[in-house]
Amino acid sequence: MKTSAPSSSIEDYVKVIYSFTEWQDKPITSSQLAQRLGVANSSVSEMVRKLKDQGLVDHKPYSAVTLTDAGLRLALAMVRRHRLIETYLVQRLGYSWDEVHDEAEQLEHAVSDTFIERVAAKLGDPSRDPHGDPIPTADGQVLMPRAHLLAELDEGHSGRITRISDDNPELLRYLASEDIELDAGVEVLGRRPFGGALVVRIGGAREYDLADEIAAALWVSSDAPHPGCVLDQP
Repeated sequence: MKTSAPSSSIEDYVKVIYSFTEWQDKPITSSQLAQRLGVANSSVSEMVRKLKDQGLVDHKPYSAVTLTDAGLRLALAMVRRHRLIETYLVQRLGYSWDEVHDEAEQLEHAVSDTFIERVAAKLGDPSRDPHGDPIPTADGQVLMPRAHLLAELDEGHSGRITRISDDNPELLRYLASEDIELDAGVEVLGRRPFGGALVVRIGGAREYDLADEIAAALWVSSDAPHPGCVLDQP
């Protein structure tokens, strides 16, 4: 008997669970999952039970939600779809980086695996999307850069911007207007007195006073990326 494909809701849930933990170690809770998906806590509880019954997550009452190996495989496949579509929209269709997330959310459920792999080939198998997030390979490998939040770096640290969070489109538009982009060189100069803005030099010349929200959306790498074997597909 042919196994039915997972619903778009299931695909969205496992993708959000994975994305939440991709750049930090803390697992996601049900309430955080509800907030990210914009649904009621009761809806999350019902879906998490369904995901657990299907062997996609591990969860105990009042604890975090974690992906099983099967859940991780599905999540990586969906993340690959989403990020390849975002990259295609920017590189080939002229979208700006603040416009692509919602479009990709719609398209990722509608296109076939063949379409996705042809997109990947047409783009030259890119390793990251327009925001610097790594694009998993077709067999579930992820190349994660060694990167740290700009907000957590000490004075004197220098490197390059390797990832910019896409959670806030308005913030992305502001960064674009200020010519703050991926791969730009950055040096931490210090903080203004009394808990003031973080002062950085970007691009080798211009100095910026960055609010905490901006500094918490930028990841800086001073090392070359290294291969991170997240999961081998069976």
